[in-house]
Amino acid sequence: MERRTFLRAAVLGATPVALGFTMTKESFAAPAQTGPSPYGPLQAADANGIRLPAGFTSRVVARSGRTVPGTGYVWHGAPDGGACFPDGSGWIYVSNAELGRPSGGVSALRFNSSGTVTGAYRTLSGTDRNCAGGATPWNTWLSCEEVPYGYVWETDPRGITAATRRDAMGRFKHEAAACDPDRRVIYLTEDETNGCFYRFRPNTWGSLSEGGTLEVMVAGSATSGTATWARVPNPTPGSGSTPTRSQVSGAKRFNGGEGCYYAAGKCYFTTKGDNRVWQFNAADNTYELVYDDNLTPNPPLTGVDNITGSAGGDLFVAEDGGNMEICIITPDGTVAPFLRITGQNSSEICGPAFNPAGNRLYFSSQRGTSGSSSGGITYEVTGAFR
Repeated sequence: MERRTFLRAAVLGATPVALGFTMTKESFAAPAQTGPSPYGPLQAADANGIRLPAGFTSRVVARSGRTVPGTGYVWHGAPDGGACFPDGSGWIYVSNAELGRPSGGVSALRFNSSGTVTGAYRTLSGTDRNCAGGATPWNTWLSCEEVPYGYVWETDPRGITAATRRDAMGRFKHEAAACDPDRRVIYLTEDETNGCFYRFRPNTWGSLSEGGTLEVMVAGSATSGTATWARVPNPTPGSGSTPTRSQVSGAKRFNGGEGCYYAAGKCYFTTKGDNRVWQFNAADNTYELVYDDNLTPNPPLTGVDNITGSAGGDLFVAEDGGNMEICIITPDGTVAPFLRITGQNSSEICGPAFNPAGNRLYFSSQRGTSGSSSGGITYEVTGAFR
């Protein structure tokens, strides 16, 4: 019997007590199992080629290489990680450009209170393969370079303050970031097959200009347990020096770190190499699996990538490949498709983020129907999210 078949059989035959399930909103039942979506089944594809639950609608807000309607700004290629920020009575959606230097960087869309695009502009230029990142509580966007010895750049979503490189957050193949205001740390993922999970302790919370301490998670090889943290001796190694991930003995390895999202004392992050979603319990420094496609019958979620959450406590995980879906993981341990993009099998879904009111979800198809970085499409889905 193959490992995948054996593990799924073991899960289906086990009891919740044996698996240590918890059923609170703050701690996800683990591992999540395939089930019906609380939003109901997907309907036929709409005019934009997106299958959605009943009651939800989609629209295209920007296309790579084309002027954003109502503005004079040409939208960037290869849209990737993104986030929303309040802006008066409206909001701003920022989007990374996963393109090589000098074409990498960040662009932004400004919306008024009715959801109309009123502006588009660049907030970071000349950087290298800006993949994912994370929003800070002080309303800046941390844009991460997904290259060996890459940096984190702190950017202003309004485009007023110049972007600043934050060297103290380390030089490695950055993927995503998530801020924990309770412990005043920032968690970071690393897109390497033997990557690590980091946390950065700013010397001054609310300002990254005064440096801080980069630490790496230390733990065993199990999929659950207790972790400790160790300081990285040289967070900014040069080319040819010992990589950041190799400087601490016993650092826990993760297979291709991707998205990262924090809420209610938990940091959720994904690893694409083994199709897993992890939960780090910050209060007691324990970690466990939220989802593993090896432990889920007929898994709807594969190619796990960017991740975000709704105000109702659901996780939304975008696929890089798979069925081009954004899947939902509910706190009671159900995983199901929320939407599917059709006709774009050579692309990936990136940058899911909710507007401040929580009734609009933004995301991009990085290569769209063309399969090229010049064919990216950025969407908005509107509806009654839980």
